[in-house]
Amino acid sequence: MDALSLVGIVIALLAVIGGNLLEGGHLSSLLNLPAFMIVLGGTTGAIILQHSASVLKRGLAQVRWVLFPPRMDYEQGTQLVIGWSVTARKEGLLGLEQVSEKETDPFCRKGLQLLVDGAEAEAIRYILELELGSREQLEVQGAKVFDAMGGYAPTLGILGAVLGLIHVMGNLSDPSKLGPGIATAFVATIYGVAFANLIFFPIANKIKSIVHQQTHYREMLIEGIVAIAEGENPKTIEMRLQSFSAR
Repeated sequence: MDALSLVGIVIALLAVIGGNLLEGGHLSSLLNLPAFMIVLGGTTGAIILQHSASVLKRGLAQVRWVLFPPRMDYEQGTQLVIGWSVTARKEGLLGLEQVSEKETDPFCRKGLQLLVDGAEAEAIRYILELELGSREQLEVQGAKVFDAMGGYAPTLGILGAVLGLIHVMGNLSDPSKLGPGIATAFVATIYGVAFANLIFFPIANKIKSIVHQQTHYREMLIEGIVAIAEGENPKTIEMRLQSFSAR
């Protein structure tokens, strides 16, 4: 678990709730079901309209990265490549065929298969970089879902405020209905701004950061695979890949 993300969530919530209490407010004043429905329901509807089902599914699947990000161990990745290099030097590139069949990562498996097929180093680099760019473009789409939610939420908050004020203006003759209408107007604005800046935008930026880390890790793998194709010895390859982990 990414404990730092959890700490950030807790601090953000405590800051808002604590600040409200210090000003003499009550927690109940921040709870308003109509405002919640307008902001979250409207935002959800807007992103469903904007994005395809596959993009929405990818975005929802990536939410877990906030607390449980995929592990990228550069040292372990370097040793993995070194192991491939040693096998290639001892048994030839064809010796990597069994390694390729056991590899669970599709990206690594594709690189190993290119080595086994005897592809030239530049061809391997070109093919894997195309694969890398395609993967990065697909994976970053999940972040765009939450970027869009962060853009829509404040606007829906304003819409909720306007609806609340309309309700108030329509019931000026009935003082008992003024309070709920005004509450909806102000709380909807709070929900819109809070959801955007405390939840949606941070999630989007977190996903982007992880995707960029994954890209950097795979760039290291590409360098290692190309180095094996060029016939470099394991020690040289290790020194070549250490610059990636120093980032």
